[in-house]
Amino acid sequence: QVQLVESGGGLVQAGGSLRLSCAASGRTISTYAMGWFRQAPGKERDFVAAITRSGSTTYYADSVKGRFTISRDNAKNTVYLQMNSLKPEDTAVYYCGAAAAIYSGSYSMGNRYNYWGQGTQVTVSS
Repeated sequence: QVQLVESGGGLVQAGGSLRLSCAASGRTISTYAMGWFRQAPGKERDFVAAITRSGSTTYYADSVKGRFTISRDNAKNTVYLQMNSLKPEDTAVYYCGAAAAIYSGSYSMGNRYNYWGQGTQVTVSS
């Protein structure tokens, strides 16, 4: 079992930045691909970013490319999402997930992730 706890959310003005953290416990995350997803009110959970086990490859939704950066520190068992140039449409609850078995092309698929955190709210005001 892997327990994931997100933190770092909050209220920020448009154009601002936030850094989300996802701290894992129970098992080392070095054997898991990790991803960030978000869910706005009344909408489905959407893919934001993902990173391979080694951290050598990252994937991003088109809507966040160039603004968000996913990274991981396996020694600290933590994954990060640096969010810059935030827009009101980035407002959502952000979730991190851990995937034990995943292949190229499926990192954006939520059903490939085995474990999820409880989420952290990000609100961007205009």
